[in-house]
Amino acid sequence: MYLVFLSLLSLNSHVLPSDKNNSLLSDQDQQSRELSQRHVTKRAKKLRVKEKEIKLKPVIAFDFAEIRERNWCNVVTCHMDTAQAYVWRLQNFVLGEHILKPCPENQTPVKACAISACGNFAVLGTAGGWIERFNLQSGISRGSYVDLSERSCAHVGEVVGVARDSTNTLMISAGYHSDIKVWDFKGRGLKSRWEIGCAVVKIVYHRSNGLLATATNDFVIRLFDVVALRMVRKFEGHIDRVTDLCFSKDGKWLLTSSMDGTLRIWDVSLARQIDAIHVDVSVTALPLSPNMDVLATTHVDQMGSICEVNQTICHKVYKNLFELIPVRNKPIEPPKKAEKAPFFLPSVPTLSGQIVFEPSDISSEKKIAEGDKLENRRSDLPHSQFLQLLQSSAEKKSFSAFTNYIKSLSSSTLDVELRMLQIIDDDNEQGPDTRPDLFPIELLLDYFIHETSCRNNFEFIQSVIRLFLKYPW
Repeated sequence: MYLVFLSLLSLNSHVLPSDKNNSLLSDQDQQSRELSQRHVTKRAKKLRVKEKEIKLKPVIAFDFAEIRERNWCNVVTCHMDTAQAYVWRLQNFVLGEHILKPCPENQTPVKACAISACGNFAVLGTAGGWIERFNLQSGISRGSYVDLSERSCAHVGEVVGVARDSTNTLMISAGYHSDIKVWDFKGRGLKSRWEIGCAVVKIVYHRSNGLLATATNDFVIRLFDVVALRMVRKFEGHIDRVTDLCFSKDGKWLLTSSMDGTLRIWDVSLARQIDAIHVDVSVTALPLSPNMDVLATTHVDQMGSICEVNQTICHKVYKNLFELIPVRNKPIEPPKKAEKAPFFLPSVPTLSGQIVFEPSDISSEKKIAEGDKLENRRSDLPHSQFLQLLQSSAEKKSFSAFTNYIKSLSSSTLDVELRMLQIIDDDNEQGPDTRPDLFPIELLLDYFIHETSCRNNFEFIQSVIRLFLKYPW
C-alpha cells in the first residue's frame, strides 16, 4: 500500500496529492494537472526502458510555501527509499533544477521535510538521524543541526518529523525513539529536549498558538507547549494506529484519523472530544482548509482524494454548541445566595432617629416570580430589528429577509448586535425552556444550520459564524 499525502493551500486553493503512479498532482479550480518530471517519455525511449523505471519513487512526505511561488521552487518532496529530496515549482508545474542531498558521507533515505516561513530554506530529516538545512534558491547546504550527545547527529534513529515556527526562530524535530528537540533555527544549536516515553509516529505544529501535536504508537494524542516545554493536553480514544493529524486554522480544533475507521474532532481549549465520525474505509490523510469549509481525505486502497464541503462537521459542532456553552461558562465556585433584603431598602423615620425597614410582602414577591416564569420567553427579547427579523424568519422558516438585513449592516454594527446576545449563568434554571437569554442564541444557531445545509450564501454565513464563535460564550 502506497502512502498518500495531500494538503490544502490557503490562498490559491491548490490541492497537492501524490498518487500511485509516482506523480505529484495539482488541483486548482477543478482542473487537475501532473507536475512534470521533465521529458520522462522521451528519456525512456532514448534509454529503451520503461517510464516507471525513470519516474521518481512514491512521495512519502512534502511541504510547500506560497510566499516565494513566483521567485523559485516552493515545494519539496521526500520519496520512498530515496536519499535525496526534490524541489518543484508550482507556478510552472515542473520539477526544479536542484536536488537536495543531505549528509553525502552517510546517505540514508530522507523521511521528513519542512520549508521555512520565509520560503527561503528547506529542512530535511533522514532515517539516520541527520537534519540539514538547504537554500531553495541555490540548492546549497546551509549547515546541519547536531546534538553533540548523539554522536554527531540530531537524533539516534529515524527523524519522524520536522517543523518550524512563523518567525524563523525555532525548529522542532522528533525522533522515532520518543525524543523531541527544539533548535535555534539560525544558529542551529540545541535549545531544549524532552522525552515522551513511547515511539513517535507523526507530529504537527501550529504556528499561531505554539502547540505541537504528536501521535505515538500507543494510539494517544499528546499536545505540548513548545515554549513552556510541558504537555498541556492528552487525548485518548483511538484503538488503532493514528494516520494523520490536522489543526484548524485558529487552533481551536484538532482533527485526527486512525486505522480504526474513525475521524475524531477534539476541542483543544476544553480538552475533550467533540465528535467522532465513522467511515467505511480508513482515512490516511485529512487536511482542513483554512476557511474550515472543505475537508479533503484520502483512504486506504483508493486512488485520489475526496474533497467534501464541511457540512457534517459544522452541523454537528453547531448542534453541540448549545450544550457546550453552559459548560464553558460554568463558574468554578457555586454562586452565593443574595441577601433577602432588596437593593434599595425602604425605611420609615422614627422619633428615636433610628431607621426601621419596612417588611416586604413575601406573598406578592412569590406571585411576581411565578408570573415571570410563566411568561413566554419570546416576550423577554429586546425589541431590536435584528432580533425581530430573526424571530419572524424562524417562524416563517425563510431567512432571506434576515440575511439581506445583516448584509446591509456594517462590520461594527453586526459586531455590536452579536455581542448583545448574552448568557446569564443560573444554576437554579438550567433548562432551555426557562432560560429566555438562550432563546436568541438558539434561533441564531438554527439559522446557521439551515443556511449551511441549504448552501445559501455559504461564504457569507461562514464569515458570520467565525465572528460569532470569537466571543467568549
